[in-house]
Amino acid sequence: MSIKLLHAADFHLDSAFAGLTGDQAKQRRRESRQLLERLSNYVNQNGVDVALLAGDLFDGATVYRETAEALREALGAMRARVFIAPGNHDFYAARSPYATLSWPENVHIFQTREIERVALPELGCAVYGAAFTEAYQETSLLRGFSAPDDGLIHLMALHADRNAAEARYDPITAEEIAASNLDYLALGHTHQFSGVQRFGKTACAYSGCPEGRGFDELDDKGVLCGTVGRGEVDITFIPFAKRRYRVLRADVTDTTPEEALQRVMPETAASDLCRVIFTGVTDERGVDIKSIEERFAPDFFHLELRDETRIREDVWARAGEDSLRGLFLRELRRAGADGATVERAARFGLAALDGRDL
Repeated sequence: MSIKLLHAADFHLDSAFAGLTGDQAKQRRRESRQLLERLSNYVNQNGVDVALLAGDLFDGATVYRETAEALREALGAMRARVFIAPGNHDFYAARSPYATLSWPENVHIFQTREIERVALPELGCAVYGAAFTEAYQETSLLRGFSAPDDGLIHLMALHADRNAAEARYDPITAEEIAASNLDYLALGHTHQFSGVQRFGKTACAYSGCPEGRGFDELDDKGVLCGTVGRGEVDITFIPFAKRRYRVLRADVTDTTPEEALQRVMPETAASDLCRVIFTGVTDERGVDIKSIEERFAPDFFHLELRDETRIREDVWARAGEDSLRGLFLRELRRAGADGATVERAARFGLAALDGRDL
C-alpha cells in the first residue's frame, strides 16, 4: 500500500523582493500568490492524498490579509489532507494568521513544539509534525521521537536545520532521523532541493522553495511529489517556478560586450531575472555598463550587469614609458593592493588622464 504525497515549503509569501523596481516587486508578490492556485490545481490533477507543507509559508509576522486568505482558499480547494508545520518566519503565535483565521477542515496546522500525531486510517498512514512558536528553536524538535510499529505509513512535516552551523532553527541530526522510524520526513528551511536522502529506514528531503527570491536562489525551484509506502519512497522534483534567477558569465575577450552578452542570453530572458557578469580582457575603458543596460534591459524581465574584466597586458606594458601615464601605472603596480582594486584604480586613473568619463 502507498499514498500519493506532495511536499513543499518556504513560499515566503509577501517577500519584499529587494533589488527589483517597485512595479517588479509588486508583480513578483502577485505571482507568489498565484503560485497557490497553481499548486492547488496540481494537487487535484495528480491525485495527491496528503500535502506536507514544511514551514515559512509566510515571510514574516506581518502578513497581508488577502495573502493569508489566498492561502486558505487554495488549500481548502485541494482534494487532499493538508498539514502545515510552521517555521521560524511564520511561527505559530496568538496573532499569526494560523491562529486568527478559520481554516478549512482538510487543513491541519501543528501548533506546539511537541510532536503531534494525526492518524488517517482511511489512507493507512499517520502524519506527525510540530511548530516553531517563536523565531528561534534552539533544541531539536525531533529528539527522542520514534514512530510506533503499528503497520501504518509514517510521515512527518518539520521545519528544521539538518546541517546547523549554529543551534537556532531546530538543529536535528542524522542520528535522530534514523531513530525516528518514519517512512518519510518532509523538511523545510533550506531553499535548495537536497535530493532524497536516507538515514536508517527513513527517507527525507528538503523540497527547496517553489519560487526564487534573489540571486542566492538560482535556476529551477519547485516542489516534490510521488508515492510513499512502508519503507518505500519514490519522490520526484517538480519544477514550479514561474521565473528563474540566473547568473550568466559573458567572456568579452576578442569580441564586443554586446556580442558576448548575446551569446549567453537565454531564450527565456523575457521571463527570467538575470545577472550578467562580463569576464575576459579589454582595454583600459572596460565595459560600458550603462549603454549595454539601456540596449538590452527591455529584453529581460530584470537585468543586472557587472564588469569583472581585466585590463589587457599591452596597456600595462606602457608602464615603462617616460610619461605621466607610465609613472601612474608603475606606482599603481607597486601599491600592493589586490588585483580587483588595482584594476579599478587603473581604469579610473587612466580615464582621468585621458579626460574621459567612466
